[in-house]
Amino acid sequence: MKDERRRLDDPRTVNRIVYGLYVLCGLWFLADLLYTKHPHFDMESFFGFYAIYGFIGSVTLVLVAKQLRRVLMRGEDYYEGPERGNDDD
Repeated sequence: MKDERRRLDDPRTVNRIVYGLYVLCGLWFLADLLYTKHPHFDMESFFGFYAIYGFIGSVTLVLVAKQLRRVLMRGEDYYEGPERGNDDD
């Protein structure tokens, strides 16, 4: 029988992808030094403002969504309705 493992099933590959994303995020953060900013507000001129702002916004979105899930989540049998008798009598 053929081995059904895929490349992304290997933990080493997943670790490489995660570390690669860390490096890319760090490079994008450092790229903030390479261009001239034209901010509308004073806080936008701080080093790494957009990276930090985006990170905080993403984390906030996830945390709010987790809390909202508690309010909106329904049981697994929500759409099935109450049990009905068998009409095949």
